[in-house]
Amino acid sequence: MDQEEGLKALDNIVTQFNTYEDFLDSQITTVDLYYLEDETLARQLVELGYRGTGERVKREDFEARKAAIEISRLAERAQQKTLTSAGKDLQDNFLMALAMREEDNRNGKLSLNQQETDAAHTLKKQLASVIFIRDRNSYGQEISGYIDYAHRLKTEDFEIYFSGKKRLLPRTTDISFYNWDADIAVCNSSPNYQVIADNPEGLLFRYKRDRKILNVDPKAQPGDNSTRIPIPTELYIQAVIFDHISRRKT
Repeated sequence: MDQEEGLKALDNIVTQFNTYEDFLDSQITTVDLYYLEDETLARQLVELGYRGTGERVKREDFEARKAAIEISRLAERAQQKTLTSAGKDLQDNFLMALAMREEDNRNGKLSLNQQETDAAHTLKKQLASVIFIRDRNSYGQEISGYIDYAHRLKTEDFEIYFSGKKRLLPRTTDISFYNWDADIAVCNSSPNYQVIADNPEGLLFRYKRDRKILNVDPKAQPGDNSTRIPIPTELYIQAVIFDHISRRKT
């Protein structure tokens, strides 16, 4: 049995029995108890590998794996409490797209393929998404803007958005906001992005960690390590998510 199969077998045992003593008892037969006449002695013989109907498992291995599984379970439960999208019945593509990116943007790292080895260097990947929304506000005015998703997650409770109580809309405090009817344009740098508004080619955002440029012009390439993903949605006139992945040596 290789290491992976052995760990899987151990996990099956650990999840099946609450305590190590319960596991030992499962290996003791009625014949063992009849001849030994001592449950404690029977357990000791199973633990030492002299008796038993199954695979031998050391007490320290059982208890260590039991603790590791419990820690993992508690961490997962804590993470689910942290993610405001967890457990929500999300019907719209836009909300599902936000939910897929919530953990990575909230923690500032990629949960999948977080690290890769390139020569002798380890690169840490971080995700920073920018959301573009075009729609109408409560006054019927057409507005659009770019939202630093990670920053908004840290400064606002997204429960109201994932639960459908309110729609996510750009604000004058976001990295870019434009009211088409009132002709009001506002730009603000965020903790993650620096706004380059005076560029002749259009609006640009510079990610502060790696200083890479994110170009949000739909006719241009978004830039190094960036992708532009239009989201079909019934909630907005238009929605696009830009994903920028930064890589830095650790």
